[in-house]
Amino acid sequence: MFRVAKHLLRGMTQTSAADEAVDVSELDGVRALHLGSATIQSAMRIRDPLALELAYTRGMMCFLLFHHSVRHLLTIGLGGGSIAKYVHAYCPEIESKVIEINPRIIQVARNQFCVPENDERLQVIEADGLQYLAEHKEVADVLMIDAFDSNGIPPDFCSQDFFDQCADSLRYDGILVINLWGSDKHFDVYLNRIEQSFSGKALILPTGRPGNIAVFGFKREPADLRINSLRLRAKELEKTHKIEFLQFVEKLAEHNDSTSNRIFMKSDR
Repeated sequence: MFRVAKHLLRGMTQTSAADEAVDVSELDGVRALHLGSATIQSAMRIRDPLALELAYTRGMMCFLLFHHSVRHLLTIGLGGGSIAKYVHAYCPEIESKVIEINPRIIQVARNQFCVPENDERLQVIEADGLQYLAEHKEVADVLMIDAFDSNGIPPDFCSQDFFDQCADSLRYDGILVINLWGSDKHFDVYLNRIEQSFSGKALILPTGRPGNIAVFGFKREPADLRINSLRLRAKELEKTHKIEFLQFVEKLAEHNDSTSNRIFMKSDR
């Protein structure tokens, strides 16, 4: 059971994405966001609010391993805003735009999870993410999708058309990063659809057992997938980020086709 935070927000009875119940709990110094269930959607250590508390959020930051000059990050789904505020604090070269359909989530993220107000580098927009993607092409270097609700990943966020739209929203060397649940019986179907939308250029990164799996889809194959090169990049990133990039490189090599020298994708076959 969770000990409930002082300012618990709840009471919505409808279950659409725009007005799903938003609950907040606290346990052992960690504040958590829940959307209509006990499942933790986002978490923040109260004494270190900018840190990425959950392993899957740190794993999603591995786009930095592959793209060295990200300038525009587009995110669908705010949650507690863990990655949004982390990028705002530690990646000053990146401009972020976050699309969130539920105004209550935006309110809670700002009031209880330290998400900053909009400025020149961070824009949180109340809007329908699906509609936004349909209307904006080639706008992002990285597109991040973390769209779980109380019932799991919404059907509209895992269709072939959706992943095609994700690819269309990216610039020529852009990267899709999506958080999926490894035990989902449809995981292989979703992965196959991502591979189809990105012509076989995809990698998976498990961040827990069992648990979240970050999937990366690439508009263009990364310039260097040699493991030693990725390790060097990871070491460089770890100088400025409290993220276990080196461990994630080893997981990438373990869970994708690889030799002792290089990671491969289906597009390499």
